[in-house]
Amino acid sequence: MLHDKKTDTDAERRKVLLRRLVSELSKDNPDLYYQSTSQISRLLKDHISAGKSLNGEDRKLMEPLSCRDLEVLLSLH
Repeated sequence: MLHDKKTDTDAERRKVLLRRLVSELSKDNPDLYYQSTSQISRLLKDHISAGKSLNGEDRKLMEPLSCRDLEVLLSLH
């Protein structure tokens, strides 16, 4: 039961972080809106790997996600 709550909390935090990271990327890439989901997920993965604008805990939460995972999350939101 406790594990389920932690998973839900992590999922919610990932959603918030994903929105924030996409917003940051769109500032640097004005035509991000016109990119494919796979291109955006690669940009996100690079951004996460570089550690830009993520504290240690947030990076630890996002770094295990693959490009495919990011694509799926982007398509859901």
